[in-house]
Amino acid sequence: MQCPRCHHIGSKVLESRRVKDGESIRRRRECEECGFRFTTFEIIESTPLLVVKKNGDREEFNRSKILRGIVRSSEKRPVSMEQMNHIVDKVEKIAYDADDGSHEVSSQTIGEGVMKGLKEVDEIAYIRFASVYRQFKDMSVFYNKLKELMDDEEENNEDKNKE
Repeated sequence: MQCPRCHHIGSKVLESRRVKDGESIRRRRECEECGFRFTTFEIIESTPLLVVKKNGDREEFNRSKILRGIVRSSEKRPVSMEQMNHIVDKVEKIAYDADDGSHEVSSQTIGEGVMKGLKEVDEIAYIRFASVYRQFKDMSVFYNKLKELMDDEEENNEDKNKE
């Protein structure tokens, strides 16, 4: 660390302590050349995760936006806030795990994660979210998705009866 007085490069740390809930560290330093004491702050440099939308636009990853979508699709359904937050946590983990170093993730990865989480919790909330996310154009697309869900349910029931 360069001394602000004599511009010598060497300094020693006299004291360190956390500030702002551990998000940064305050250090008291002393120049090895002139003995001048000064304070520095270290913070973690974080690069935001960007979401690449279908049209190519990019926006910063936003947990609250995902939660709002889940809340809307779960209205008047027996889905607790705890379950909704758990889905958002899982989706956030998926998004950061999908980051290959470019600090970007596709909106498709996020949408699929939300649908998977909702499907495990409440099928109606899942269908509501899917109808907006997949932009169902007409009733036949909606019906086919519902039929697919019902077929999956039948297969699961048959597997349980075999056990």
